[in-house]
Amino acid sequence: MNETIHIREERIDAEEYVEFLKRTDLGSQYPKERFPQRIQKLVENVSISLAARTESGLLVGVLFGLTDYAYWLYVTDLGVDRNYERRGIGKRLMKAAHEKAGGEKDIAVYLIANEDAIPFYEKLGMKKAEDVMQYNHIEWTEFTVE
Repeated sequence: MNETIHIREERIDAEEYVEFLKRTDLGSQYPKERFPQRIQKLVENVSISLAARTESGLLVGVLFGLTDYAYWLYVTDLGVDRNYERRGIGKRLMKAAHEKAGGEKDIAVYLIANEDAIPFYEKLGMKKAEDVMQYNHIEWTEFTVE
């Protein structure tokens, strides 16, 4: 497949995002508690929302991030449709988000990586950090979006 994939800033609606999650490995990163309401809040409020689409409009990649546009970018979601992996879409989404947030010279990037995704992030030049603090007292029942 040599389809052209376009990446652009776009608000994705919750229903389309949930359908996308079913075609990615991101579908197991969310807790079951209040999932529909929380996904709705996510897509409405994230500061960076990038979509990768085919010429026909199929959503094949997503990056959501939070940023102050001055110092940091926290990538909350980065996923690629399983049928479109290994085509550079994730790398392009990360580069576009970094630029949108303010560029490599000003913006530090942070994220929580799924164990299977660590090699991908290491290829991008990221390193594991040990200086991150956490406060997490939320209800969390694991499930997979299907």
